[in-house]
Amino acid sequence: MVIAFMAPGNPPRGHRFNPAKLLIDPCARQIEGEFKDNPLLHAGHNEPDYRDNAAIAPKCVVVVDHYDWEDDAPPRTPWGSTIIYEAHVKGLTYLHPEIPVEIRGTYKALGHPVMINYLKQLGITALELLPVAQFASEPRLQRMGLSNYWGYNPVAMFALHPAYACSPETALDEFRDAIKALHKAGIEVILDIVLNHSAELDLDGPLFSLRGIDNRSYYWIREDGDYHNWTGCGNTLNLSHPAVVDYASACLRYWVETCHVDGFRFDLAAVMGRTPEFRQDAPLFTAIQNCPVLSQVKLIAEPWDIAPGGYQVGNFPPLFAEWNDHFRDAARRFWLHYDLPLGAFAGRFAASSDVFKRNGRLPSAAINLVTAHDGFTLRDCVCFNHKHNEANGEENRDGTNNNYSNNHGKEGLGGSLDLVERRRDSIHALLTTLLLSQGTPMLLAGDEHGHSQHGNNNAYCQDNQLTWLDWSQASSGLTAFTAALIHLRKRIPALVENRWWEEGDGNVRWLNRYAQPLSTDEWQNGPKQLQILLSDRFLIAINATLEVTEIVLPAGEWHAIPPFAGEDNPVITAVWQGPAHGLCVFQR
Repeated sequence: MVIAFMAPGNPPRGHRFNPAKLLIDPCARQIEGEFKDNPLLHAGHNEPDYRDNAAIAPKCVVVVDHYDWEDDAPPRTPWGSTIIYEAHVKGLTYLHPEIPVEIRGTYKALGHPVMINYLKQLGITALELLPVAQFASEPRLQRMGLSNYWGYNPVAMFALHPAYACSPETALDEFRDAIKALHKAGIEVILDIVLNHSAELDLDGPLFSLRGIDNRSYYWIREDGDYHNWTGCGNTLNLSHPAVVDYASACLRYWVETCHVDGFRFDLAAVMGRTPEFRQDAPLFTAIQNCPVLSQVKLIAEPWDIAPGGYQVGNFPPLFAEWNDHFRDAARRFWLHYDLPLGAFAGRFAASSDVFKRNGRLPSAAINLVTAHDGFTLRDCVCFNHKHNEANGEENRDGTNNNYSNNHGKEGLGGSLDLVERRRDSIHALLTTLLLSQGTPMLLAGDEHGHSQHGNNNAYCQDNQLTWLDWSQASSGLTAFTAALIHLRKRIPALVENRWWEEGDGNVRWLNRYAQPLSTDEWQNGPKQLQILLSDRFLIAINATLEVTEIVLPAGEWHAIPPFAGEDNPVITAVWQGPAHGLCVFQR
């Protein structure tokens, strides 16, 4: 059975009801029909459009739900042991040669044994999926022959995106089957969810649902009747309104209770705290804090929006972890731009305590990342100085220009053996910094085998081989290097105990190239050489200069450990010959 709504309205007062336009139930669990660029799906702004659109408007499908979860239980991986892998449902599996063709790029593929075994061998504990709630492609993209690939343009927050299902009618069960299989393997599932705007866009955008039901309640409206565009997407959800808070809370509970997801990453999460100014005790934050369901799952904020006062890194309530862009920029600057002092690097390596050590939060509140879905891939960080987004149809104007990347002397992929080796060394350094630092590491899918988007740092509209992971070209050496780092991390108490490092607690010692504590001048102006002693047994020796340098190791018998150990791995008792722009991890 399919259903839809119709309602009257008064546009001059900000109410956008239109009795000629069908509306989607905001809580619908399945949608039938397509969200095409059709004038009949618009209500008309200056001139209301009263042409009936019942024949072409998407409609809600009533879902009868009888699912057997068997003995499914959430893994509940402690934050200190969590390794996040950010991936796109389609892009992750669409080209995987060992997954059956008929299920590639779908929810089913996520739960296929090949995919699960890969994640387990890599050491991943949490699969973070880009949006799976039903979304639409913006009319502008459709006119250019493109589509919204990432999915940050929601139309039905309770419904799964049908394009990722083998059959739209069984999407919900396919998704839950995948979650159940991942849970059996001890892998959590975190959903990227968009509670900041809708696909209805600006005043000239389509009329799908919220705008027609209660425009003035669901959205932040300016005095002139236009929308506050704090998201860059044309509108902003008013998550301070009681009805909208109830809607958002119900949505989140649905995904936890009905689909057994283990947490959420909130896109442009500063919107969640707007009243309109940002507040830690904003209504939605309070509702989540007080909810016996939502307060028990992992909560991750992208801690900004684009409005004044929108940069809120470190300011979210205690239950939330946050994307740590301080870490991202510091790691890239240290290894690729050579312009970051040792003190600043160490601060980011130590979970950015100056930002996150407040309100009882633990180091895991810092979600450390070097790359994410938006921006350069890790390989592109070492191959491109400039973005190359021409395929997006905006004359390369979209995407950030602040990439802190370094092409090592040649723009683009390929090059001499020396160039390839220097780029490889930089990738190794960045991965080591990410996976052996304090905080919660997040790895972008594909970075572990050298995926490139050919310099496109905003591939939101590229549903093609630019974004699909090419497993046939995967670098097995880099994958093994990444897996070894992850498994090494799990052996280091200072990284998994999730306690702030304090002077003299035995968790960390910061040493110079002579194995002595760094002076104030060395922290600020010294050469980029550093030794980090973790748990008194594991040593990260860093030579981020451009010259081979002797590093005097602390007293003891040291040997390099995987992935830095070679076939000939002698014990070192005094000096390590640190290669230019290199590092090594030792154990005694």
